[in-house]
Amino acid sequence: MDVQDDYESVLWVGRECYVYRLPPRTSTAGYKAAEWGDMEAFLWKGRLRVIEKGTSTPSKCFIQMEDPDSGELFANCPYSLDGKAVEPVLDSSRYYVVRVEDASTGQRAFLGMGFPDRSDSFDFNVSLQDWAKRQRVSENSTGSSSSPHIPPGPKRDFSLKEGQTISINIGGRSTGQATKKNPPSNTFNSSIPPLLPPPPRGS
Repeated sequence: MDVQDDYESVLWVGRECYVYRLPPRTSTAGYKAAEWGDMEAFLWKGRLRVIEKGTSTPSKCFIQMEDPDSGELFANCPYSLDGKAVEPVLDSSRYYVVRVEDASTGQRAFLGMGFPDRSDSFDFNVSLQDWAKRQRVSENSTGSSSSPHIPPGPKRDFSLKEGQTISINIGGRSTGQATKKNPPSNTFNSSIPPLLPPPPRGS
C-alpha cells in the first residue's frame, strides 16, 4: 500500500457520543430516536473521531468510535458520498443511524448514535459535508478535462509535399500557383493617361 494512503488527518473530534441498539424498523419513512427506548440505557459511550485517509482526492473518510482513554476501537463507519452510511433521525437533530463495518470480515450492522449537545451534532455534520464537498469538486475538475482513457488522435502533417502548390484567391486573383512569370511588357496602355511631369522650377 502506498504510504500516502496510510496518512490520516483528523477532521473532527467529539469528546462524547452514545451508541444504541436499534429495534426492528417499523416504517420505511425513517428512524425515530423516541422508538429506541430509554436513552439512559445506551450500549456504549465514548469518543468519536472523523478521520480522512489519503493525501490526495478522492480520499477516504471514516467515523471511528473509540475508548477515550485507551483509544481502542469500538466501531468503524466508512462514510461515502451517497450519504447512506449516516442517516439523521426524523424526530431529533442530535441522533443518527450509522452503518458500521467490520474491516476484517466485511460484515455490516446499523446502530443508533447520538450526541449530548446539538452543537456537537452540528459540527459533526459540517465535517462530513466539508469532506464530501472537496471530493465533488475534485470529481468535477477531473470530468471537465479530457479523459485519460481516450487515446489522442493521429498527428496530421500539413506541410507541402514536393511539387504540391496551394492557391489563394485575393481580389479575384489567384496567387501561389507555380506559374512562369512573364517579363514586363513595354507596350503602353493608351487607356491609362501618362503621368504628368513635375511642375517647372521658377527661373
